[in-house]
Amino acid sequence: MTINNIVSITKDPSWLNDFRMDQVQVTDPYFVNAFSKEVLYLKSYDLDRLIAGFRENRGLPTTSEKYPGWESTEIRGHTLGHYLTALSQAYQTTRNDNLLGRLEYVVSELALCQFESGYLSAFPEQLFDNVENKQPAWVPWYTMHKIIAGLTAVYNATGSKTAYQIVTGLGNWVHQRSSGWSPEIQERVLSVEYGGMNDCLYELYKISGDERHLQAAHMFDELSLFTPVHEGRDILKGKHANTTIPKFLGALNRYRVLGDSERFYLEAVQQFWDMVVFHHSYITGGNSEWEHFGDPDILDAERSNFTAETCNTYNMLKLSRELFKITGEAKYMDFYENTFINAILSSQNPHTGMTMYFQPMATGYFKVYSSPFDHFWCCTGTGMESFTKLNDSIYFYGGSSIYVNQYISSELISEEYGIELTQTANLPYKDTVEFKIRTLKSREQSFALHLRLPDWTAGDIEITLNGQPQALTLSGRYMVLDRLWTDGDTLSIRLPMKPSYHTLPDAPNVVAFKYGPVVLSAALGTEDLAESATGVAVSVPTRNMLVKDFITPAQQSVSSWLDKFAENFVQKGGELAFVLRNTDEDNRLEFTPHYKQHAERYGIYWNLVETDSTELQEHILQSKQRQRVQEATIDSLPVGNDQYELEHKIKGENTSVATWDGYNIRQAENNGWFSYQLKVLPHRDNFLAVTYFSGSNGRTIDIYVQGELLVSDTLMTDKARSFYTKSYLIPADTIKDSTELEVKFVIPGEMNGIFDLLRTMTDFDHSAALHSLSFDTGSLDQPFATDLNSYILTVPSGTQTVELRAVPAHKNALLYCAGILIEDTQPRIVSLQDDSTQVNLTVKAEDHVTEQEYSITILKAPAIQ
Repeated sequence: MTINNIVSITKDPSWLNDFRMDQVQVTDPYFVNAFSKEVLYLKSYDLDRLIAGFRENRGLPTTSEKYPGWESTEIRGHTLGHYLTALSQAYQTTRNDNLLGRLEYVVSELALCQFESGYLSAFPEQLFDNVENKQPAWVPWYTMHKIIAGLTAVYNATGSKTAYQIVTGLGNWVHQRSSGWSPEIQERVLSVEYGGMNDCLYELYKISGDERHLQAAHMFDELSLFTPVHEGRDILKGKHANTTIPKFLGALNRYRVLGDSERFYLEAVQQFWDMVVFHHSYITGGNSEWEHFGDPDILDAERSNFTAETCNTYNMLKLSRELFKITGEAKYMDFYENTFINAILSSQNPHTGMTMYFQPMATGYFKVYSSPFDHFWCCTGTGMESFTKLNDSIYFYGGSSIYVNQYISSELISEEYGIELTQTANLPYKDTVEFKIRTLKSREQSFALHLRLPDWTAGDIEITLNGQPQALTLSGRYMVLDRLWTDGDTLSIRLPMKPSYHTLPDAPNVVAFKYGPVVLSAALGTEDLAESATGVAVSVPTRNMLVKDFITPAQQSVSSWLDKFAENFVQKGGELAFVLRNTDEDNRLEFTPHYKQHAERYGIYWNLVETDSTELQEHILQSKQRQRVQEATIDSLPVGNDQYELEHKIKGENTSVATWDGYNIRQAENNGWFSYQLKVLPHRDNFLAVTYFSGSNGRTIDIYVQGELLVSDTLMTDKARSFYTKSYLIPADTIKDSTELEVKFVIPGEMNGIFDLLRTMTDFDHSAALHSLSFDTGSLDQPFATDLNSYILTVPSGTQTVELRAVPAHKNALLYCAGILIEDTQPRIVSLQDDSTQVNLTVKAEDHVTEQEYSITILKAPAIQ
């Protein structure tokens, strides 16, 4: 049984519209495979296991166990919300009876699990009480958003009366709960990730027309965030990105629902989009590091294996397409195309259909994909949604116009315009796109075809209709052909492409490369593709070796090399692959489309540096510093991040989370406390690294390990307004054979806390010896030994240069030659003087303090007379 209860929302006639998903079929083989892999994955789910937590929470018997991973934690049920949305989208595209049957079964089961109050979840309502009472809870409102959004999607796809009744009842429960909030409790609730609760409730209002749902949605509109952003103030630093983006989706939905009286919300969203896209995003369109925004235009410093959470990308694409529909501005679809190809399409393994959580922007990492039924990350859920709506943003319409925004092989059947439009494209492998028109009602149909002029186009566009050249008429950045179309018309567009380079605002010598719409990356091999875990069972790539991530132009400056970029970055034969010229990496690196890079380590960004320059030395130093901290880290925790704190078994009293100067702080006061379980290495000294802020000068923090006082520290630094890290020894005698310890922070006096990352670490290595020393020519006066510091190398007469290879005993040590910090994985060419050349090497141990000197005197043998 179905109902049709869509509310009439006042809509600006200039806004553009979506075609129904069953009107657009994607025919590109790569996309067809991506969609089919996702549908097979959706069909492989055991529905009773997805529903088990809901039945359990309602006190009903269960026939199956809950799935593991996140589905067995406090946010169990969020995957079912994603699943309903994804399945609804797949059904809208295919009208497949099997998918419909799955939707009907899940909805009928959820109807049994709903409480009389309207509450429906796989976890107790108590978690919402915890949020209101400042007790630890892992984002219950986030999960509620997914459930409401999923049920609303089912109704929109099928007209299901049962889904309508469940979701309106659930909306009534949200209204009942939120209407009782004091301003203080509302602020407290909004400080904990709540997904897009405003967004899904505005969507619910569109189908229910119930003012309670509109009022409940507005309770989740965070004006304290929207107002400064509306004023153009970038306050994003330190904010959880995937918490923040959906809030603006809700703000935009309020404008779409209520119209121009709420223009403030539209303007705030436009400001936010500009901030994120132009000041916080990488070349792929992804953003954030360890799920948080950083300072605007500080991106190189944040590149790591924890960058660009895929959920953020998913939400930014939703925001972009809705802004485009309101404004018609091409910039939103430029971003959509780039991010869709290089972040979303890139996030799925085409062989397994599994998707990614983080997308590393640091060179030398690799892609890590979810497993089918073990982890159930948030990005598993948004991955389901992304790959069941590959067809939803290719075409739009409004008035007498059809808009083509993506050049992907596809078919559009439009009853509204009486046509079938077949697009054949293969960008970036071919630069010509073809459209064929078939009329459905009569031989001729009149409409305007708007074709987006991509921002990557290199050179003149060529358009032909039935083989005849056409004049280029532009409206903004759309090519417009407004005419009477005839059955059988064939339109051809040539979109020329060329390689380009792109820098980062905080690192003008750090470059990434594109060809037309695709980001290029270089494959770096399959050595040691070991994964590690962070947060709640989130798999991330490791890099346990030093990876050369810089390129040195040969005998020229960086600016000169870039000035001749077309000569220095060249296509390899007839392949879509590019190689370097006039660099030290000409014979190693080969750049290909990143979205097809799945099995190897890769590099997107590369540091262009000149030999022995200050910039290169600083780059080597920072790389070694990052590597040594990473390898010395036993356990790490981004404080104030609910997922990671939950994984570390947080406990506490009179404690809260805040943000200060862009960093999260876990704080307490008046003998309030908080504790975590942190991993340690048994039978050896460990160190606890804690970050503080100078504003806590004079305040005391007591740190306990396993209930015993480790240190009572009255904080003090002479650095004004700065963050700093202190390291505390945890002796081996305290650790004994333990592999995990409770670390408790007690704040005896006024408000105080810890910031950013909390780590347990090993000590740095203190060996400053060389492991090996060799030359490509000549002979040493004695065999190399680590404890021998002085050598004489005799080379043949007439030798002009020698190749030196020196390798420190520890890979994170620093190696200096004549006071210049050098890359120890590469040979160094030493130019020789007439008779005698002195080479002085200094090794600094991994601690970067302990050092040892080596000297080599290079003598030329007398010439033979």
